[in-house]
Amino acid sequence: MRRTARTRRLSAALLAAAVALTAPAVPALAAPRAPGVTQGQLTTDLTALMQRLRIPGAVVSVTTPDWGTWTTTLGTGDLATGRPVDPGDHFRIGSVTKTFTGTIILELVKDGLLRLDDPVSAYRPDVPDGDHITIRQLLQMTSGLYNYTEDPGFNQQLDQHPERDWTPQQLLDIAFAHDCYFAPGTGFHYSHTNTVLLGLIAEQLTHRPLAELFRERIFEPVGMPGTVFDTHTVIPGPYAHGYEFINNVDSLTAPTLTGKDAAWADWSAGNPYEVTHNNTSWAAAAGGAVSTVADLRRWARVLADGSLLTPELQRERLNFIHTSDEPGAPGYGLAIFDVAGFIGHDGQLPGYTSFVGYDPDRAATVVVLANLNQSPDGTAPANELTKLIIGELFPR
Repeated sequence: MRRTARTRRLSAALLAAAVALTAPAVPALAAPRAPGVTQGQLTTDLTALMQRLRIPGAVVSVTTPDWGTWTTTLGTGDLATGRPVDPGDHFRIGSVTKTFTGTIILELVKDGLLRLDDPVSAYRPDVPDGDHITIRQLLQMTSGLYNYTEDPGFNQQLDQHPERDWTPQQLLDIAFAHDCYFAPGTGFHYSHTNTVLLGLIAEQLTHRPLAELFRERIFEPVGMPGTVFDTHTVIPGPYAHGYEFINNVDSLTAPTLTGKDAAWADWSAGNPYEVTHNNTSWAAAAGGAVSTVADLRRWARVLADGSLLTPELQRERLNFIHTSDEPGAPGYGLAIFDVAGFIGHDGQLPGYTSFVGYDPDRAATVVVLANLNQSPDGTAPANELTKLIIGELFPR
């Protein structure tokens, strides 16, 4: 399976590298928390990791049966003023948006407006090989459709014209100009093209904008007042400013570095530059939402327990497939993943990274929001912080 640095943006593949190789799935009935780990020690370790990875700021929230809900803020939300991160700050959440789009599609299945095994050509005749690609395969990232965010020319446009508006159709035109990666259902390749298509299909079937569907079917019923879907430049206040060291074109080939290479990258990185108000219309249904830690903590459990869906549909959703042959690699379901027992999603786009997960066996929730999309060594900040949390609180 081909993965580039750009593929990892807005991508669950980030967590495959960050967590799965060091924290394989934990068996049911594991201890709720590692004995002896205090909130103070975890804060100290998270702060040290943030300094090493050059992360300006983060919000971390952990819920366990014995801790209750513990939320802490670390670092700064605005490098220009030194304003600390606030727990109520809004962050762009990237591919966590996919869980919203996937939920809407599953609700439409529940409503009888489509079926998981319908061919996508029934709704979008323009999709390459669409007679053989199903709605299920779009949700599961097994369609083989090219990921438009891997196109070099597209990334040049993002760097040179960060204010540009993109329509979903323009994104699909980029994807459809490329060959598919493989025949439908024969492989796994994380592709934002799948979710952009699903967003358009939802709007087509309901005759409603996706933003309204999110608000009325998810945000309001779950109680997520701080979550919005605005794929242009608006991020509601208060918000953490977003930063990056590596631009879009360079991220296509930027490797994850270790040892002396990582030290050199850190030394030569300079200061991060702000990208808070870059236009994120290019993320569309795959990554355009903004949220807060409190809202995502509520969403984590609803997403994992399927309370918005029927039990049958939730079983379908949690039918995870292997994303690679690597030991401990995460499973991917219908717009949802399972990593180290945590069911949820991560996200990454310019200026921000995020992780949202709930482990039903341990009744544990982890939400991490960071205002940096990629550290100088090529790692994803929120996922590295999550790896530390899971490793310390929920060891094997």
